[in-house]
Amino acid sequence: MTSRYHDAHRRSLADPDGFWGEAADAIDWMRRPTRVLERLENGTGRWFGDGVLNTCWNALDRHVEGGRGDQPALVYDSPVSGTVRTYTYRELRDRVARFAGALAAEGVAKGDRVVIYMPMVPEAAIAMLACARLGAIHSVVFGGFAAAELATRLDDARPKVVVSASCGIEVARIVPYKPLLDEAIRLAKAPPERCIVLQRPMLAAALVPGRDLAWEEAEAAARPHPCVPVAATDPLYILYTSGTTGQPKGIVRDNGGHAVALRWSMANIYAVAPGEVMFTASDVGWVVGHSYIVYAPLLTGATTILYEGKPVGTPDAGAFWRVVAEHDVSVMFTAPTAFRAIKREDPEGRLLARHGTGRLRALFLAGERADPPTVEWAQDLLRLPVIDHWWQTETGWPIAANCLGLGLMPVKPGSPTVAVPGWDVRCLDAEGREMPAGDVGALAIRLPLPPGALPTLWNAEARFRQSYLAAFPGYYQTGDAGFVDADGYVHVMSRTDDIINVAGHRLSTGAMEEVLAGHPDVAECAVIGVADALKGQVPLGLLVLKAGAGRDADAVAREVVQRVRDLIGPVAAFKTAVVVQRLPKTRSGKILRGTMRAIADGEDYRMPATIDDPVALDEIRGALAGIGYARS
Repeated sequence: MTSRYHDAHRRSLADPDGFWGEAADAIDWMRRPTRVLERLENGTGRWFGDGVLNTCWNALDRHVEGGRGDQPALVYDSPVSGTVRTYTYRELRDRVARFAGALAAEGVAKGDRVVIYMPMVPEAAIAMLACARLGAIHSVVFGGFAAAELATRLDDARPKVVVSASCGIEVARIVPYKPLLDEAIRLAKAPPERCIVLQRPMLAAALVPGRDLAWEEAEAAARPHPCVPVAATDPLYILYTSGTTGQPKGIVRDNGGHAVALRWSMANIYAVAPGEVMFTASDVGWVVGHSYIVYAPLLTGATTILYEGKPVGTPDAGAFWRVVAEHDVSVMFTAPTAFRAIKREDPEGRLLARHGTGRLRALFLAGERADPPTVEWAQDLLRLPVIDHWWQTETGWPIAANCLGLGLMPVKPGSPTVAVPGWDVRCLDAEGREMPAGDVGALAIRLPLPPGALPTLWNAEARFRQSYLAAFPGYYQTGDAGFVDADGYVHVMSRTDDIINVAGHRLSTGAMEEVLAGHPDVAECAVIGVADALKGQVPLGLLVLKAGAGRDADAVAREVVQRVRDLIGPVAAFKTAVVVQRLPKTRSGKILRGTMRAIADGEDYRMPATIDDPVALDEIRGALAGIGYARS
């Protein structure tokens, strides 16, 4: 391990007050905290408890005051609307201040909630930052989310205002948002008093008199609003993640710890300096978009790319390379599923040659497990560091990574490398005992969590404790399974509920997926555990082939079955694989393994609220029925 990494990690755990107190120097405070970490009764901590700041000031105003006013802050690149537009720090600050004034004119004040239901347009980031400017709490809901799901979030957050748009664009299809919003408000028990609606040129929305305002008119009539001081422990935002009970969990992020952790991460994990360009290909509806499209680059004084498009189809699998080349991107961050889509459409990487990599120094992957074949494909193509890293909505920033800013460490395929400074990662058995190096168990974080991680759930402290702290006292339960090897490298294999039990043997579906993905004709894959009368569960593989593979599907299925037998052994009991057209995913790219498992076993299931295309589930049902599964 590099000495800089080792020294930083050791000090972060031994002296968190000193380590994070120094990191806090990178933030402008209205009242500098005198207390860094206060340990709470439940084992968690409160960070910078007596500090006062404003996140929007740190993201925008301080850079304007410090001489970066004319530097690009945000570049909006939208192949679906044919638009590229650049906002300097001064221009973005001025628009945010005016829109903060528009929200204030509608009665929004410190501590009030604002739900943001927007596509990937600059106004989404402007609305988020305007809330931060006022000390209001934003809750971004992915644009186009179903009305019933939006209604549950309205009822939980109880916003004073909803900010929305007339429509989103999915490749070539216009998705009207306003009918979904109107239906959600009809269903909600706590409807908002006001809606501010951005009218996009491709579709005008009907506004409800007395409730709805047009964004353009609201902003034009507003006065710029100054930054409101807030406590470091005051909430910046609520971000809902699907709960197992059907009631979404509102992840809370505080202002102070969030700003300190994200600013530290940009220098030490991503090695992005002020003035450089970061391209995070995600959505502001997800935590990745909150942290690394909006807040972290702007807190750093870097330039962020807000991309309204897809990795393929807008117009082709060279879309990301165009953005990298045209905007002088230094560091890129996306999900493994995006690269699997690019690999499927352009396996030889011919479209990269059209644009080149320009100033790109590194590619970061996160969102779900990065299978080694995809990582190796990207490395061979780019000839740059391809860094898998692991984190969650709850944590807000990476738990484990190869920290580019602290010196690159040797890569182990399938591992996101080591615990990031601030995170004490352990592997535990069911009784909470630490597992020997290399043995699979539950990955947990020893408390207290570092700054930037969730302090609680919105209005649900008991649920927070039960969901995250109860299973292993003294630890945060990640819900991920894996192991820590003898070198301290973390290996995240799957969610704990994706570990399958085959005749008493606990097997990781992630390990089997690694083997399947190594087949030269497989673009992406998933392994699920299906019910078996004799063994309890057996693994079943679903394969998507590369474009132009030209292979017989049954032959490829037989070959991957043999690969698992050769590389894992007969204990895996892997005997069935089927080629499918595509895998059902959420809009953030996560494969819906649990839903496919329920379909295979003929169980009732709830349509995931975040599903990208429900038709994909019908396709999977048909493929599974063809091999004897999915019987009702």
